[in-house]
Amino acid sequence: MKRFHIHVGVKDLNESVKFYTTLFGHEPVKLKGDYAKWALEDPRLNFAISTRTSAEGVDHLGIQVENETELLEITNRLKAADQTLFDVGDTTCCYMEANKAWVKDPSGLAWEAYQNMNDAAVFGKDRAEQKPAEESCCAPEGLSKA
Repeated sequence: MKRFHIHVGVKDLNESVKFYTTLFGHEPVKLKGDYAKWALEDPRLNFAISTRTSAEGVDHLGIQVENETELLEITNRLKAADQTLFDVGDTTCCYMEANKAWVKDPSGLAWEAYQNMNDAAVFGKDRAEQKPAEESCCAPEGLSKA
């Protein structure tokens, strides 16, 4: 079953965790010094916040899948949307090992399709390691906002 994903850049992680914990009525399922994630069932949502984005606000949207078949289905839809697909494959991002693909919508909003595999001890690619054009959290080289 698929889960909608939203990643929001925040200024103050602690204050934001308090706010979203109250809003959702649940503690985050993952909490690090720079990142928090809620895996909600109603609505079925993977909501993440971090201080690692290039700006505050919505960083990117995504669809989290549970298996390779669902990932192939979504990536085929992204290809059919006539936008450049960045098939990253296996990577580490947001304290998870995952298989990912990225695309921009016509307005430049980054979307990812991904399957989480295992927890990871590190966030992944640090913002300091990224080129200026890589504006979305863990986005591949070449994916930049319009």
